[in-house]
Amino acid sequence: MKERPKIGVGVCIIKEGKVLLGKRLNSHGQGTWAFPGGHLEFGETVSECAQREVAEETGIQITNIRRGPYVEDFFLAENKHYITLIIMADWRVGDPVVLEPHKCEQWRWFEWDDLPQPLFRTFTSLAENKIRLQDFL
Repeated sequence: MKERPKIGVGVCIIKEGKVLLGKRLNSHGQGTWAFPGGHLEFGETVSECAQREVAEETGIQITNIRRGPYVEDFFLAENKHYITLIIMADWRVGDPVVLEPHKCEQWRWFEWDDLPQPLFRTFTSLAENKIRLQDFL
């Protein structure tokens, strides 16, 4: 069977002007900082996916869920092709906790102008396409 692109959902959560990022531990982007998120499941809306993934990974709840940009990435070393839908959301309640320690080392809030390095490929793609997430707030 021929491989097909996967649909990823990255959730850009805003709290008091800061964004939540986690340091990835798995082989796909290991050591980079990324939004919480994951794969869109069959029969699930993008909004449902965003809420589910954020709850599963961080334990927090989000509100004011809205569409952001999307990016297309090819991870040649892993033979992966992703379309990642960025969802913008506001923090509702809870403190982020590492609930999947095999996938994420830590969660932290960062100022837009002081993001950690290195960032996950999604951020590079946004920059290459001159897309500023702040424009989607």
